[in-house]
Amino acid sequence: MKKNAVLFGGVAILFAVFGIFFANERLAPAPAQPSAVSTFLSQSMKDANGQVQPLSQWKDRTLVVNFWATWCAPCVDEMPELSALQQEISSQNIQILGIGIDSASNIADFARKYRISYPLYVGGIDGSELSRALGNQGGGLPFTVIIGRDGQVKKTYLGRLKMEELRKSLSGL
Repeated sequence: MKKNAVLFGGVAILFAVFGIFFANERLAPAPAQPSAVSTFLSQSMKDANGQVQPLSQWKDRTLVVNFWATWCAPCVDEMPELSALQQEISSQNIQILGIGIDSASNIADFARKYRISYPLYVGGIDGSELSRALGNQGGGLPFTVIIGRDGQVKKTYLGRLKMEELRKSLSGL
């Protein structure tokens, strides 16, 4: 009886390790498609106030593009920190942009309630496709991309950001 329990426990641990490994491999961000940044910057999206804005206005800046949704708890949790970071880095020609994978009304309500200090845009389903082109093959949220002034993807993050890691990545550009 004890042998069966030990054997079962060993098999369970083995499957858990394989599961974690394959989940991490499947969910790890992929390289961005070659035209992803130019496609992203060629878009126009409604902002949280309903005004259509060209994303090309942010060209020639380092961008931190955060794909999020109002129903995504880790997304909402990191937004106050991103808002504080935007105030820290605004003089460095770095801009944080939030692309909401959500409805226009949910994003507008969220923006009024939380007063985020960086622009929030309504990406909807098209925003999901943009995030996939930028490397988010699994479609998970939050997904964050650093785009250099040269228009190249410098770093991607899937999941809740670690702000010190993000700061370190930005200072290295």
